[in-house]
Amino acid sequence: MEFEILGNPDFGEARAKLGAGDSFHAASGAMNWHRGPVSFRAKLMGGFFRSLFRKILGGTSMFINEYQATGPSEVAFSHCVAGTLVKIPVTSEGLLISGGSFTACTPGVDMRTQFGGFKAFFSGKGAFFIEASGSGDVFFGAYGAVVEKELDGELIVDNGHVLAWENTLDWSLEGAGGLKSTLFSGEGLVMRFSGRGRIWVQTRHLTGTAGWITPFLRS
Repeated sequence: MEFEILGNPDFGEARAKLGAGDSFHAASGAMNWHRGPVSFRAKLMGGFFRSLFRKILGGTSMFINEYQATGPSEVAFSHCVAGTLVKIPVTSEGLLISGGSFTACTPGVDMRTQFGGFKAFFSGKGAFFIEASGSGDVFFGAYGAVVEKELDGELIVDNGHVLAWENTLDWSLEGAGGLKSTLFSGEGLVMRFSGRGRIWVQTRHLTGTAGWITPFLRS
């Protein structure tokens, strides 16, 4: 099985070349096209009722598709918004990925959803993260470019710009300032990271872009 990423940094698309017996997982709706003898089936991350509960609360699909080839095949997939698509190996420490950023993963990667807390739920920015462990590669997409930061200390990032981080880091979700600042500054929630490890952030914020466009829309 081979992967090639095309179209970066603006419109990243990954193409998987599969042989008989090869398989991989992709987020619901990520597939662009495929050819050759390949089938797919939907799977739930976690038990049915737990996944359904998380779907209702978080708004992020808990379904992933498993693509299985019975002969030479190709499958192309991408993230849902314009931007960079990256492939990152999962190390022994594991990764945490923002639910809306996850795009695909190779066999051997175990994925579980993790509740981000009620602050994330009430912020409207998604209440769950995906914890990736095991051995293999994960793909995640950005709105805009992807910036990788090597942290040894502390870093505060707007919640909407966080894509993924290594599980070696401590993190917490908190307001950008006091109650007044959180309500009226437009900054909302931030994530505070500390320790040593890598963080991947995106250069644009989809909610911010939507807010910029809204005044121009006719009622």
